[in-house]
Amino acid sequence: MEFILLQAAPANGQNPISFLLFMGMSIAVFYFLLIRPQQKKQKEHQKMIDDVKVHDKVVISGGIYGKVMTIKNDKGTIVVEIDETNKTKIEVQKTSIITVLSSKES
Repeated sequence: MEFILLQAAPANGQNPISFLLFMGMSIAVFYFLLIRPQQKKQKEHQKMIDDVKVHDKVVISGGIYGKVMTIKNDKGTIVVEIDETNKTKIEVQKTSIITVLSSKES
């Protein structure tokens, strides 16, 4: 009986078709769980940055809240007013915007 079981096992230990199928499924799972959601999030963030307008309230990296005063598309920067009483303004990269809190329209 043991001789029959040993004879049924493949000689090289693994079926190449099942190995390729396993690798293909692993790559598909990796793509749909890790790569695709990250690309979607990046596209949404880029759309948000492109839709920023003057007088929008934003949060920039570093946790600074402010209001967009000027957009300089040629340099890829924005001027943000962070203190209304002293009119303190800083110029930062547009990509440093984390979120838009409110727009002029709303």
